[in-house]
Amino acid sequence: MSIVRFARIALPAALLLSLAACADPTADKPKATVTTPTPATTQAAATTPAGVTETAAIDAATSSIGFVGSKVTGSHEGKFEKFSGTLSLADGKAEGGKLTIEADVSSVKTDAADLDKHLKAPDFFDVEKFPKATFSSSSIKAGGEKGATHTVTGELDLHGVKKTISFPATITTSPDAVTGTAEFSINRKDFGIAYAGKTDDLIRDDVLLKLNLKAPRKKG
Repeated sequence: MSIVRFARIALPAALLLSLAACADPTADKPKATVTTPTPATTQAAATTPAGVTETAAIDAATSSIGFVGSKVTGSHEGKFEKFSGTLSLADGKAEGGKLTIEADVSSVKTDAADLDKHLKAPDFFDVEKFPKATFSSSSIKAGGEKGATHTVTGELDLHGVKKTISFPATITTSPDAVTGTAEFSINRKDFGIAYAGKTDDLIRDDVLLKLNLKAPRKKG
């Protein structure tokens, strides 16, 4: 095979691989609505709805709170290994119920040990100053974007910044457990995480959050 012919085949293939490596993982995912919380929404997030009749603890062993961050050259998947929370029902239904989550930010784990250290540093989560991230819903309503069963709204406290966010989720109930899944993006700069990265390999602002929650229900 001649050098010219090889170049005609190899260069387009290399270009396609390069484009695939730097694809934005949030591109086809819902984007959370983010607003500044009002005293009313903060109070709602802190209060258990009057209709709640059952609260189940999230099982961390069968649940996960993950994320995907990306930059020009590629992406990294991560998760928080230590977290707790509850899923509450109103008369056996998710709508009118409540979701709470508390994550130990220092338990962050990715696919790269050096990145773990950097994420814990002041450039990103600054875990010594902000050791916890919390979410408490103010409302769970039926129906959601892209086929989701529900829309969850509540207060996210991350990196010392509190914002009201709203995102689609799929929540199901069975006699044994309540489960919830969601994939949506947030802009990290909304929460004061503004480290840009290298000038020739900038970090994207949007981060994909991935929730997979299971809360076993009590028998009887």
